[in-house]
Amino acid sequence: MANKSRHLYGPVPSRRLGLSLGVDIVPFKTCTLDCIYCQLGKTTHKTLERKEYVPIDDVLAELKVFLDGGRNADYITIGGSGEPTLHSGIDRLIKGIKKMTSIPVALLTNGTLFYLPEVRVQCAGADVILPSLDAGDEQTFNVINRPHEKITFDLLVEGLCALKREFSGKIWLEVFFVEKLNTDDAEIKKISEAIKKINPDKVHLNTAVRPTAEKDVRKVSPEKLEEIARRLSPNCEVIADFISSHCRKTVADVPQTLLSMLKRRPCSLSDICSVLGLDASDALSHLDSLKEQGLIWSENKQGKMFFGAF
Repeated sequence: MANKSRHLYGPVPSRRLGLSLGVDIVPFKTCTLDCIYCQLGKTTHKTLERKEYVPIDDVLAELKVFLDGGRNADYITIGGSGEPTLHSGIDRLIKGIKKMTSIPVALLTNGTLFYLPEVRVQCAGADVILPSLDAGDEQTFNVINRPHEKITFDLLVEGLCALKREFSGKIWLEVFFVEKLNTDDAEIKKISEAIKKINPDKVHLNTAVRPTAEKDVRKVSPEKLEEIARRLSPNCEVIADFISSHCRKTVADVPQTLLSMLKRRPCSLSDICSVLGLDASDALSHLDSLKEQGLIWSENKQGKMFFGAF
């Protein structure tokens, strides 16, 4: 099955952004980190090199086709298969999207490159930036996020603080909790102190509900996450599952859209039904067909089945 859209995927269900049209601008798993919980697997190209990994004009041309087809999304989200701020033309992408549509632009990033003034300037046109912070000190940062050797915890926090001072849009910080690694009282206190320095508009708590790069990553219970949220920040909330009411309509090319979704993130059956407007039997029929072709895999994650693409 040919992939008609090289750089766009979805819209996919997002717990924070409703229906999110993904924009992928770096090669698969090209990143500054190698997080143990990454749903896309281990980083294959850990780098700090910023360059034009894909032509921005090609990305914008694909977006025009999407919009001309009458399709819509709650957000256009720059993210995807790696760290998008590694793309040196991200400012041209954001400006191009803004000229084309009024759909707000979200930037899904690990936040590691905001210590660079040029990266902050290039990302200034986004409506909301969603960076990550999963630790309160260098040791835990190295264990959970496994950064490039030149990226330190202090550099990450310094960059996020500078972003908050300069950025006119919203900053929604995500903290990913892994049981036994960053969930004890001392770690939570350190993370809370870092959050106070950064002062984001929102704090979202997440945990391992999908297949992860390392198999022994343990999720935190909803009850414990709620308790941590109360301790961390008054503007802190546990990220809820995608709600099916966000769905607009059934998409035209189900197999292609489904495969494009699953190449970027594993999805549960309920995710697939929500975003594609299908009932469970129809969704399973498409999944069975793709599985017979050897294009997708399935994995049981703590009692819930997820599907992904090779």
